[in-house]
Amino acid sequence: MGQRVLSIDIMRGMTIFFMILVNNPGSWSHVYAPLLHAKWDGCTPTDLVFPFFMFIVGTSMAISFEKFTDNHKSWIQKSVKRGLLIILVGLLLNWFPFYNKNIAELRLYGVLQRIGLAYLVASVLVTWCKPKYIFGLIAIILVSYPLILLSLGNSDLTLEGNLVRKIDLFLLGENHIYKGYGLPFDPEGLLSTLPSVGTILLGFMAGIWMKTQKRERFIYDLLVYGLGIILVGILWHEWNIPINKPIWSSSYVLYAGGWAMIFWAFLYYIIDMLHFKKWAQLFGWFGVNPLACFVLSGITAKLLMLIEVDDRSLSGLLYADFFQLFFGDYFGSFMYAVANIIFISIFAYYLHKRNIIIKL
Repeated sequence: MGQRVLSIDIMRGMTIFFMILVNNPGSWSHVYAPLLHAKWDGCTPTDLVFPFFMFIVGTSMAISFEKFTDNHKSWIQKSVKRGLLIILVGLLLNWFPFYNKNIAELRLYGVLQRIGLAYLVASVLVTWCKPKYIFGLIAIILVSYPLILLSLGNSDLTLEGNLVRKIDLFLLGENHIYKGYGLPFDPEGLLSTLPSVGTILLGFMAGIWMKTQKRERFIYDLLVYGLGIILVGILWHEWNIPINKPIWSSSYVLYAGGWAMIFWAFLYYIIDMLHFKKWAQLFGWFGVNPLACFVLSGITAKLLMLIEVDDRSLSGLLYADFFQLFFGDYFGSFMYAVANIIFISIFAYYLHKRNIIIKL
């Protein structure tokens, strides 16, 4: 991996690995509780996966930004291009396989769209704001967001009445919004992109520390700040700003961001300082080609649903006639997800062996 910071690649790879794992069970009716998102308020291990990835987007941004400190125009141009391309890939993935979905009913938001838009906004902000002021900027974002939700949203933070949902319905209508909650509501909505920028900026500041501090001090700061903002997030949760992934609440930004700092401190110590890294090679393969692995997993899942065998989808047939039959309901559902991971791992290993890194 050359001069890359291995712990960043491996943490990025872990998040993509577990994102694919939790997104592809054999049956959504049989999923172990830790592998499910919280229904609304609260936070499961699965709810930490996406913000961990956003955090790593920020750390990577800090490393990349250093190359453009004397040419901010080039940085902005590159960031806008990359952000828009990620959004486009997300839209195409939502539309795939194209022939069977009317564009008038296309979901416009999604994981990649959230990453692309938040990355684009964060890139502009770090150009405008010096690193020493970034924490102040994060504070402004995290304080203003719940004020917006509560004041303009009539203090309604429920699934049915939250302001994120109201804005998306007003702007896009029901046809372009995710309906997996039983009603039109998108967990990657427009307004909730604002606090997700804060998650990226937390990662950016952690990346700045890595570049400017001695290793021991860097790890100490990650642990202390991480624990501190976890506690603030919990306090905010108790003060009626609940930890909530679907609306990406400010308390959720702090809670998940704190755990991301602590987790990176652990990885940095054992991988970049102790050079104990052989155990993590698989995650490294995912980490250098995260977009390719994520997109392939999405395409594979859709194809398995579309291909029919005896009036059943291929995915349903594989689960019921093999994984459920041999492993039972819950473990069979989990092993189906593991089989998906093995397939994507073969692809990631192929790219690794060919020294192919797919970038936007």
